[in-house]
Amino acid sequence: MWNKETIAPRAGRWLLAAGLALTLAACSSADKPQLDANAGNAALSGGAGQGGPAVPGSERDFILNVGDRVHFLVDQWSLTPQAQETLRRQAAWLQRYPSVTVRIEGHADERGTREYNLALSARRAQAVKNFLVSQGVAASRISTIAYGKERPVALCDAERCWAQNRRAVTVITGGARS
Repeated sequence: MWNKETIAPRAGRWLLAAGLALTLAACSSADKPQLDANAGNAALSGGAGQGGPAVPGSERDFILNVGDRVHFLVDQWSLTPQAQETLRRQAAWLQRYPSVTVRIEGHADERGTREYNLALSARRAQAVKNFLVSQGVAASRISTIAYGKERPVALCDAERCWAQNRRAVTVITGGARS
């Protein structure tokens, strides 16, 4: 009835099933995108231990009160009206704090070749820089970099993730208050 020969295979199957269930559970939560407009900045936007108001002129102030990223349509680098509104707020904030310097990081979703996505993300970063400059921010305060599809914020094979990865992020590189 129950001996070593029958228990061992059943235990192995049970462990295999449990491992598979845990793997599937981990995958299902990893497939859920971070829908926060500032995904990836939890430590700066009120994550664990980050309560209270942001210091005016700080990186946290910029992320929370202005917004640090804009999104793009598929295969596009033109700015949507929503992106332009966010960039107007960024430009006003940057004019208020003239010692702050920024880097615009261009990103693309995972579809397409590496070369195509690098070129597309470079155009996105440049479009953001051009808009900020048109709003009165000195070009010398803004650098750009293209990451293509190399740094996704959402990982899944679906439009809801790809849409989050088609972005340009404005990162403060110097001059912000602590």
